[in-house]
Amino acid sequence: MQFKVPQFLEIEDKIFGPFTFKEFIYLIGGGGMCFVIYKLLGLFWGAIPILLIGGFAGMLTFYRPNNKPFLDMIEAGFNFTLQSKLYIWKKHKINHDTKSKIVSEDKNLAMAESGMRLSGNKLRDLAWSLDVLDLKKEGN
Repeated sequence: MQFKVPQFLEIEDKIFGPFTFKEFIYLIGGGGMCFVIYKLLGLFWGAIPILLIGGFAGMLTFYRPNNKPFLDMIEAGFNFTLQSKLYIWKKHKINHDTKSKIVSEDKNLAMAESGMRLSGNKLRDLAWSLDVLDLKKEGN
């Protein structure tokens, strides 16, 4: 007995012309709020709120950063502002000679712990690549 497996579950159905149900609700809600503000404040006093609400509704409907809904970006920003943050600042003042000594000691210790034996050419290539990577990390 064979069953048909549904495909493309992530893609929402277009119900109202080129819009999904959510997009349609965003447009209708934004348009309705703009109409209410227009009736309450008039065009002169309500122009800025109407533009803000209309722009926000348009962004919710049409703007898709990184091919994701704009509402996901708003949710991520909201969560970021509410969560606790940990700020760590450690300022180390090391001159270049001491830094190279520490880096070479760390390399020797790591190689001794792992029990690796390398030939001269491989060891020279590895040391050069580690020096380049360590300088990039320490410089920032």
